[in-house]
Amino acid sequence: MTDPVAPGPPAAWHLHAGRCVLLDGFHALKHALRFGAEVPVAVTSDRAGALALADELAPDVRGELAGLLTEVSREAYASVVARPHPTAVAALAVRPSRAAGLDTLAHTPRRAPVVVLDQPRNLGNAGAVIRLAAGFGATGVVTTGTLDPWHPTVVRGGAGLHFATVVERLEVAGLPPGPVFALDPEGEDIRGLKLPDDALLAFGSERSGLSPELRARADHLVALPMRPQVSSYNLATSVAMTLFHWSATGGAPRVP
Repeated sequence: MTDPVAPGPPAAWHLHAGRCVLLDGFHALKHALRFGAEVPVAVTSDRAGALALADELAPDVRGELAGLLTEVSREAYASVVARPHPTAVAALAVRPSRAAGLDTLAHTPRRAPVVVLDQPRNLGNAGAVIRLAAGFGATGVVTTGTLDPWHPTVVRGGAGLHFATVVERLEVAGLPPGPVFALDPEGEDIRGLKLPDDALLAFGSERSGLSPELRARADHLVALPMRPQVSSYNLATSVAMTLFHWSATGGAPRVP
């Protein structure tokens, strides 16, 4: 016997929508649950398909998903997302406490760097960076400027891994303590450096590089190897290369 399909989003969706962030797709919900997110409501237009995905890809949270997911009509599902996801899953999660996040960022000594995105512009790139930072076990991702790192497009790009690391927006003057290693083409070749665990790894925008405020705050300018006449790397690529260098020189714990 199958569960009945609700004609519209449950009342809980409308109750929580104003104070929660959207988890767009099965993988975002899966990751959020794995890292302790509070998820008051989740809907799908294909409950059997979502639970089959859980059986295959996320048996560790299958029970939670079975208890959370409410099946709704395709029209009702589409009404709560701007762009329907192929997995036809959407959920709302409570955003972590800003005070707790700032405490984590400020706590020293740190066991992993903080990634700083200085005035980023592209929402998708910011999400990809958060996903990378979570994968490498970074302490957090901090953005400066006007981009909201909890924008729904950023959360979609991060695949729910905002809940696996600290994600906050700060002014340059309010960055957490630690030596700032800022990526810049005129800096010292990263291959000759060991990045400390308590570093702030700062990346400027692809268009304009580091802001004057961040450059003045930097303790070290660091350059990635790059062929002459190539202008720049994609932001997420630069972050991935830098975090891999940190991990390869002894920073990150070994994968069992």
